[in-house]
Amino acid sequence: MIEKRPFAGLGRFQNDWLNAHYHFSFSGWHDPARMGWGALRVWNDDEIAPGQGFPPHGHADMEIITYVRTGAISHRDSLGNEGRTAAGDVQVMSAGAGVQHAEFNLEPETTTLFQIWILPDTAGGPPSWGTRPFPKQDRANAFTVLASGMAGDEDALRIRTDSRVLGANLEVGRELVYPTSAGRHLYVVVAAGDVEINGVALAARDGAAIQGGDPINIRAINTAELVLVDYK
Repeated sequence: MIEKRPFAGLGRFQNDWLNAHYHFSFSGWHDPARMGWGALRVWNDDEIAPGQGFPPHGHADMEIITYVRTGAISHRDSLGNEGRTAAGDVQVMSAGAGVQHAEFNLEPETTTLFQIWILPDTAGGPPSWGTRPFPKQDRANAFTVLASGMAGDEDALRIRTDSRVLGANLEVGRELVYPTSAGRHLYVVVAAGDVEINGVALAARDGAAIQGGDPINIRAINTAELVLVDYK
């Protein structure tokens, strides 16, 4: 089962520095049919103006993965962590029992990113943060595991949930097959380009909610970049 979530139908928030689209209910946008799906609670598609961002605020009991599409995001938290995550790279924050952080676009250009929130397997614990580069050439026509709490994904950024976040860049006409298991969920968002998933067409920034069980076939209609989350 594939449920397409067109970009035009997502929730929306906009002010003078933030243009946000919500795949699931978030902040002031509420849709009872989109209160998360499985362990996936949030997928926000944000555009942040230069010199702007989110001032210090708190989180707890959430795995927060940030995939930067263009520009960069700079992070600072109450643990003393500081870092800059650039386009194509990923940062993760395990909020654990609680952490304060701030995120700002300190670049001269608009930063665009996906922020993904997944419920942890267990509540509490010490918070943590990490970031690392993921060169696009390493995921040309193949999936790279970006963040994971699953066995065998030790090269990925670690998260505290039975989930993995993957990225791929596909050339025109190339195909990928991703195996799935019954009881799992997948959520895919196209960061750029156009693809077909089992014959369902998705354009840039569209999402798709997929029940696990059968393999999914992804074909690039034109050059495409996508992010996939596999979780319970």
